[in-house]
Amino acid sequence: MKIATYKAAGVTGTAVQREDGSWIDVSKAGNALALLSDKEVRAAAAKIVAGRGVKPLKGIKMVAPVTPRALICIGLNYMDHVLETNAKVPEKPVIFGKFANTLANPGDVITWHADASSEVDFEAELGVIIGKKASRVSKEKALSYVGGYTCVNDISARDIQKSDSGGQWILGKTFDGFCPIGPVAVTGDEVGDPQNLTIKCILNGETVQNSNTREMIYNVAHLVSHLSHYMTLMPGDLIATGTPPGVGMGRTPRLWMKNGDVCTIEIEKIGSLTNKMKVK
Repeated sequence: MKIATYKAAGVTGTAVQREDGSWIDVSKAGNALALLSDKEVRAAAAKIVAGRGVKPLKGIKMVAPVTPRALICIGLNYMDHVLETNAKVPEKPVIFGKFANTLANPGDVITWHADASSEVDFEAELGVIIGKKASRVSKEKALSYVGGYTCVNDISARDIQKSDSGGQWILGKTFDGFCPIGPVAVTGDEVGDPQNLTIKCILNGETVQNSNTREMIYNVAHLVSHLSHYMTLMPGDLIATGTPPGVGMGRTPRLWMKNGDVCTIEIEKIGSLTNKMKVK
């Protein structure tokens, strides 16, 4: 099931995509997180979609499908990305976080000040949305705690990431709007194996990242299990699972996003997340 949170005429609602590509309002069944978390809510939504005389939505703007309580990010999780950044292969998953101010919608203009950073990078990532409370779960059962998947752009100010005190990444990762997600959340049954998805970043029409989630060092099940042994994961929490090679920082010459750039994150079976960049 493909699920969207949308706005139209000042109202926020929930929609599900039909096989013909049209979107049907299912707000009476519940919001997007409820659909991702509860089989009964999904069944109620499916009944609405299958109803006779149901009219497709028109003129809607998709927003972030969920508003995560926690934005948990994984660094250096594709081997070729480790190599291109001259980093060491991590012995355990590299964990950092983003804050709520970074969350952005599909289509939002991502804005930053030129004097804050001159090295803003793109990072295509598979986003994992937790569907039910997870504490100390096994790798074998971890995927059953996943509600769905989405596209994430882990936008990064590399100059700040590298220069911030104590070697911390957070400041360079947490400019306003530096975590667009969407445009939809897709349930696990429709995605299938999360370790067999083509993942791309397209900058101004040129493909700059092109890989597959099978290349992850630590797969989704491992990450969910690992995190749940240290923190209780709650429905709606988002795990950004790391980026493949091709980032601007790893290129010669380096490639930084600039004013007017259009960046699209595209993941097989999920969709395309597009945002425009603006430098003040």
